[in-house]
Amino acid sequence: MGRGTVSTLWLEQLSPDKGPLYLQIADAIEQAIQNGALRQGERLPPQRSLAKQLGVDLTTITRAYAEARHRNLLDAIPGRGSFVAIRERNSAPAIDLSMNIPPAPQWLRLSELMSSGISEILRRSNVDQLMSYHAGAGSLADRAAAAQWLAAVMGDGSPDRVVIAAGGQAALMAILSVETRPGDVVLADRLTYPGFIRGAAQAGLTVEAVEDDGCGMRPDALIRAARTSGARLAYLTPTTHNPTTVTLSEGRRLDLVKAARSSGLTLIEDDPYALLTGETMASLAMLAPERTYHIATVSKCLTPGLRIAYVVTPDDDRQDRLVQALRAFTLMPAPLMIALLTLWIRNGTAWSLLEGVREEAAHRIALALSLLPETVKAHPNGLHVWQPLPTHWSRHRLIEAAQRQGLGITGADAFHVGGPVPDAVRISLGAVHPRKALADALQTIAMIIRNDRRLERAVV
Repeated sequence: MGRGTVSTLWLEQLSPDKGPLYLQIADAIEQAIQNGALRQGERLPPQRSLAKQLGVDLTTITRAYAEARHRNLLDAIPGRGSFVAIRERNSAPAIDLSMNIPPAPQWLRLSELMSSGISEILRRSNVDQLMSYHAGAGSLADRAAAAQWLAAVMGDGSPDRVVIAAGGQAALMAILSVETRPGDVVLADRLTYPGFIRGAAQAGLTVEAVEDDGCGMRPDALIRAARTSGARLAYLTPTTHNPTTVTLSEGRRLDLVKAARSSGLTLIEDDPYALLTGETMASLAMLAPERTYHIATVSKCLTPGLRIAYVVTPDDDRQDRLVQALRAFTLMPAPLMIALLTLWIRNGTAWSLLEGVREEAAHRIALALSLLPETVKAHPNGLHVWQPLPTHWSRHRLIEAAQRQGLGITGADAFHVGGPVPDAVRISLGAVHPRKALADALQTIAMIIRNDRRLERAVV
């Protein structure tokens, strides 16, 4: 056989006495897949070549391949040919690699931590007061715990600037309502957090993309975009960018702050990953406190169920307006969860849990780097990787192929604001347990990508 030729021994039993030839060929393809003579992802002979080899009309082969596709046996790829479909493993559960969730440390007994923590809170607190309505930015004690939690990225900031919100998404929506009006333009990276894109659309805003250079948003492009669009607000994720994993350098942060000041921009710094990754660079809010909202949710570094985010505000006036907006959106965060998080920060539980999540995340990132194609991008302690695809791959085809294997991944389209949409996918690593299941899932994705690359080289 020549390069790229597939054996057709599985077709030797064809006979005019067994019914229409096109159905026999389709049946033979199905049988060959079942007995392993044809493997998932293999390229079938070109239709003209097979027709000539079998001495039949081209229409017969065309109908046979169409029937095989109808049975979900083949995938037809324009310009490349027909391939054995990567079929769903019926025995495998669906595995979600689409949501950024902090991986639980292997030692964690979350129910025990919560039980002991809540028991201690109930011993110390007035339950009736705890379970009543709580207005305002949060108690001084809870905001002091927040300032302690944020010290690594905010320095020794005052708790007076902190507002406690019911999660990062609620905080983001409230900030947008305070800082914009319907029809306004907000600036962001060309690829950015889908929750921000949806929130901006819900608020009637237009999101315009700012050019980047592979190291993050370009300061000169930010100035130009602010001038041409009239935007007064820009949204950034400076640490472990979602989805590209880029972390802004200290120099880039300083240059972006300078650009924001010269353009009169207010910044929303969405920073869910800094504490998890252990980055020690100053936050944008520390560099430009007078114009930056800093959002730090614990959903990405501890556990989503707490539904708590700390927001550092630029000044008293905007803090008051933010508190009113949050009250309109969510009324209040759950007081019991706030009390639990404050207790965990004070007694060290939160720090131990953070370190455990960080260690587990590092193991998973290392696993991904060892299994996925070498183009993969990651932060050593992140929750996700960014996988650019070979030039001949389509992200849509990869997502479909992964779905047939029971795997959920997220394509670049979900993050797209402007410019060309790259053929790339985000693969989140935290939700799959145990690690062996994650390794199997990553190996499957790598097999799909690399097998297709092999087949590309095999095309005559």
